[in-house]
Amino acid sequence: MSPAPDERDRIQSAMDRILGGRPEHSNGALTIVALATEAQVPRNALTQRHPDLKNAFYDQVRARGQTPDSEKRLRRQVRKLKELRAADAEEIAQLKTDVEALVGALHQSMTENRLLRQQLADRTGVVRTLPTQSRIGDTTHPLPSDLMPSSGC
Repeated sequence: MSPAPDERDRIQSAMDRILGGRPEHSNGALTIVALATEAQVPRNALTQRHPDLKNAFYDQVRARGQTPDSEKRLRRQVRKLKELRAADAEEIAQLKTDVEALVGALHQSMTENRLLRQQLADRTGVVRTLPTQSRIGDTTHPLPSDLMPSSGC
């Protein structure tokens, strides 16, 4: 599909209306989408056929001390992503600390378990195997007298 012969003129007129604050066919946002809507041309007319007009539009927006809406949106998104990245870095640091603590606790438990198993195998320590189903005071599996709860506090 070939462009309309007056496409550049329509885009230029739409630029003047948007920058003048009197849009007729768009919401007046400082974006290429609004400019294309205002000019009643497809968006690709600005991005592919007339990129010079697109650039001129953004240059005029910046020259007036304004920031194009698309740039504002991207700046907000960048700010939000930086905040998320900082929060993620903080969480990762905490997780690394937690992992180190858990590895230390696991190592200590494994060392103690290994020592207890060795003492049990050597019969050198005072290690007794307790019944797995019994509770203190259970008459079906009495506990050795040195493991019984004392009556005096």
